[in-house]
Amino acid sequence: MIPNHNGAEAVSLGRLAETTFYLDEETGEIRGMTDGYQAARQAAWLILHTERYAFLIYSWEYGTELQGLLGSADSFLISEIKRRVAEALLVDDRITGASGFVFERRRNRMEVRFTVHTIYGDAALWAEI
Repeated sequence: MIPNHNGAEAVSLGRLAETTFYLDEETGEIRGMTDGYQAARQAAWLILHTERYAFLIYSWEYGTELQGLLGSADSFLISEIKRRVAEALLVDDRITGASGFVFERRRNRMEVRFTVHTIYGDAALWAEI
């Protein structure tokens, strides 16, 4: 008799472990462990500072697509940055959204500051494009 399935069942990972390495944003050094609010804030920071599709080690769903926006008109930049940042952050289930975007042009770069909403509380973040 031929079985009608291979015995494999769908596995749900649920929420991933909350404890992770603490990355010092200023120095890039690992400095112990963290969890909760700081881990969610760090996850958002890492997503924002990782260009999507640039590194094979990450899923294609991880990171932002901001580098391709260089040279675009400011009106287009602002709307696309809001959309792409919000879309990228929602990959992490601890992050519920982003709001309060403030844009500042600095020569040939655009600096954006905003609030990331997590299940633990809000965090202020920024990125430069």
